[in-house]
Amino acid sequence: MSAVLPVARLRSLARRDVLATIAAVALAVIVLAALLAPWLSPYPADGTSATHPADSLLGPTGSHWMGTDAVGRDVLTRILYGARTSLLIVAAVLAISAFAGVLLGCIAGYAGGWVGDVIMRVTDVFLAFPALLLSLALAVILRPGVGTAIIAIAATWWPWYARLSCAAAQAVRGRAYVDSARCLGLPRWRIVLEHVLPNSLTPVIVQLSLDAGGVILTAAALSYLGLGAVEPTSEWGLMVQQGQESFTTEWWVVTFPGLAILVTAFCFNMLGEGLRQALDPRRVIR
Repeated sequence: MSAVLPVARLRSLARRDVLATIAAVALAVIVLAALLAPWLSPYPADGTSATHPADSLLGPTGSHWMGTDAVGRDVLTRILYGARTSLLIVAAVLAISAFAGVLLGCIAGYAGGWVGDVIMRVTDVFLAFPALLLSLALAVILRPGVGTAIIAIAATWWPWYARLSCAAAQAVRGRAYVDSARCLGLPRWRIVLEHVLPNSLTPVIVQLSLDAGGVILTAAALSYLGLGAVEPTSEWGLMVQQGQESFTTEWWVVTFPGLAILVTAFCFNMLGEGLRQALDPRRVIR
């Protein structure tokens, strides 16, 4: 019965929250376009390392729907390949953050005592700093690249998941079925995996969908500042940075990747809010 309830809520959400449904469809299209980029792109080589100086800064035309950049690469192609990079960063950051945060949070919430205190104090230290500022500091130390962006962002995102899962673990620690599992002699790790972890999944799923938009923006900011993705990688924030000098005359170089960032982040936020209302309506968003 408990497994059916979230599905019923999601169906109700699809009928009631039109904006969240549209956002979900838009994100599905973006993901599909990213996966099919080599086949959808009019100039696939432009998504990697090809350059065409003779075609630099051409405006939108029938052959280049979104124009070309300063070295003649098709902007539409770069945006499609940039979607791959941005979504890769989102998936990697959220996977690492959720895994580390949920694991540490469940241990802290279930074990309690000095173990829980140490884990949560470390969590508090990370939460004391603005996430973007800490990500920038870590990215400066490391070498610019997609891997650096993933590490820098994930290192600042996991504490929120630790908080969520710790609260969920504390809520179920004293319940009858957990006490029964202890009486049966089940090891702690098994109790955490079978009883504590499943009860923290709903708020974590909601938080994942809400955080995806923030990760998109943070990754774009790092690339814009030269601390994230670097040439010849296609990435939306990097495209904005490269086109800023000619924005007043060649508006398309910045406008289209900027819109890609805006639309994707907005869709993630709308989907996350819809999931929150459907799965965890009592929760207050940070």
